[in-house]
Amino acid sequence: MKEQTEKLRIDKWLWHARFYKTRSLASKACQARHIVLNGQSVSKSSVAVVPGDRLQFFQGTHLRVVEVVGLGERRGPAPEAQALYIDHSPPRLPKKEVASDIRTAPIAERDAGAGRPTKAERRATDRLRGEDGDA
Repeated sequence: MKEQTEKLRIDKWLWHARFYKTRSLASKACQARHIVLNGQSVSKSSVAVVPGDRLQFFQGTHLRVVEVVGLGERRGPAPEAQALYIDHSPPRLPKKEVASDIRTAPIAERDAGAGRPTKAERRATDRLRGEDGDA
């Protein structure tokens, strides 16, 4: 007889390891093919993970690469959850660099004070145009 290795659904493991707040969010990430298990994209949340598997997924703008070490029996406190994996993720970029990467369009940059006009400025503009403020 072959030895039975322990397995756990991937959505359940992601929830136990506290990468997702709810199991349904982990399941939706799997169905959207946002999770990569051992180089293969996962399309079902029922796929089983075993110790030694390698997962890749994004949390916000940060790529997470983790190796499954344990399966866990419950969604416990953070130290218990961190014992379920080894993190091989690349280092995070400073927030300033991430923000500058996101803002590539020139429209995103604006001079100080050049935003939405105040009520007084709008009324002055209406007077210059000869428009009556009463609608």
